[in-house]
Amino acid sequence: MKVLKQLFVNNRKWADKQKKSDPDFFNKLIHQQTPEYLWIGCSDSRVPANEIVGLLPGELFVHRNVANLVVDKDLNCLSVIQFAVDVLKVKHIIVCGHYGCGGVKAVLENSKLGLTDSWLSSLKNIKVIYQANLDEEKNKSQRLNKLCELNVIEQVFNVCNTESVSEAWKRNQSLTIHGWIYDIKDGLLQDLGVCISNPNEIEASKINAISRIIA
Repeated sequence: MKVLKQLFVNNRKWADKQKKSDPDFFNKLIHQQTPEYLWIGCSDSRVPANEIVGLLPGELFVHRNVANLVVDKDLNCLSVIQFAVDVLKVKHIIVCGHYGCGGVKAVLENSKLGLTDSWLSSLKNIKVIYQANLDEEKNKSQRLNKLCELNVIEQVFNVCNTESVSEAWKRNQSLTIHGWIYDIKDGLLQDLGVCISNPNEIEASKINAISRIIA
């Protein structure tokens, strides 16, 4: 008896559906992976990256972790960015958070999650930076949403400051970094108004994006 039998059943139904829709589907996947996009998102099971942007396997390179963080000592995330930029030559890196994020909520409420607390330490620093602005928001839900948005913006600039992205821009490689957020309530994405294609845009873009959030 197979462990998690239903998942194997689901897998076969999915594979059959793909082959009926496109008999050459899997053959094409074997021979190429040419995504134009790298998605850096949250591990939350309610945020399926490919599905919410309507892209098929092979069209979106994906990295996910708790609270969609880009940390300068995280070799996992940095390796994904480097591979995406240098090997796959993606043209866009999308940092996508989501409203109601459990990791962000834990930081906002000073909850204890065990080992995850250490992972969220950089997010705790973001909270400290914007604490006064967050305190001005009396609605708890809106306060959480605001920190979710601020977190995305900060991670966008962490991506911009990685060696892989900096070097790509130096050699004039086409590469744009985006900051988005997803609303689980209606399934819609929102552009947070930060879109950076070269290092000269970083400072002004950050000021404008944060100003819109904390206004």
